[in-house]
Amino acid sequence: MDRVPIAPQQVDAPLTSSAIFLVLEVAEQEGAIDTVRGALADLDGLVKTVGFRDLQARLSCVVGIGSRIWADLTGTPRPAELHPFRELSGAVHTAVSTSGDLLFHIRSERQDLCFELERLLLEALGSSVVVADEVAGFRYLETRDLLGFVDGTANPVGPDLPDSTIVGDEDSAFSGGSYVVVQKYLHSLSAWQALGTEDQEEIIGRRKADGVELDDAVSGQKSHKTLATIEDDAGEHDILRDNMPFGRPGSAEFGTYFIGYTRHLWVIERMLERMFIGAPAGLHDRILDFSTPQTGTTFFAPPATMLAALDEAPDADQAGEQPPSPTPDPSLRIGSLKKPQL
Repeated sequence: MDRVPIAPQQVDAPLTSSAIFLVLEVAEQEGAIDTVRGALADLDGLVKTVGFRDLQARLSCVVGIGSRIWADLTGTPRPAELHPFRELSGAVHTAVSTSGDLLFHIRSERQDLCFELERLLLEALGSSVVVADEVAGFRYLETRDLLGFVDGTANPVGPDLPDSTIVGDEDSAFSGGSYVVVQKYLHSLSAWQALGTEDQEEIIGRRKADGVELDDAVSGQKSHKTLATIEDDAGEHDILRDNMPFGRPGSAEFGTYFIGYTRHLWVIERMLERMFIGAPAGLHDRILDFSTPQTGTTFFAPPATMLAALDEAPDADQAGEQPPSPTPDPSLRIGSLKKPQL
């Protein structure tokens, strides 16, 4: 990938023991966008103020902006692939699309620092926003999810990390940014635990004890690992996951918050198509028989330098009209892993 001339946000922040996923909607009231713009421009200073109490706790916050407010907030046309999350309805399961204008992905080794940053952030935003979703995640038993498997083992590392997550010259106006998709899944934990270990391993595609990959099925039903692997003539396309377990045992709530960062939004969309529709069609990801998505929202995390300059952004009507969005392709392109024309 060509060198990014501007500073990305901390998409690649190290995995931490605590996280907060905060999705907000901007209120329909006068001055709301201006308040949000000012809060985002000041966010870096707020993170430093809270994080200075314990530098070893590695407090960070990545901000994603949704397509609905992008032009009004930034005064620029949308990034090339940014659009609302596309609902996917398979024969059995549906990837729902839910609202959200702003995403704050707060990470730290200390839960109290995550809490404090969220508190001060919401105080600064005030009545300009409404909370659409709020989840506090935690690192669980050797980085496992609540299904008992090690999560994130296929994440890119080294030079593959920016190549997989950071937009480059293909959309030069937004180089240094990253697309972000979030989904909140709730698990039927009792049904999952009723399965034998071998059955669970076949569904996931990895050994439970050590996370080693199992061989792909030659034909027919494929594992979650296989369906979530996207390849084409250019090779394998990775994304960065920082999923976190969450739950309230007293309310029988057990879940995983999926968050994926990617250079190309179509990669995660293709992943979800294969999971919910199936590959071949009709053979959906069997993990969905035990994990149900409650949300689905797409954002773009602009470069940190763009965030810091937001309070200088022109109004949308001064920046020129928003170009029309590409006409959605009604075909899910099942059976082809070629990159779609966007």
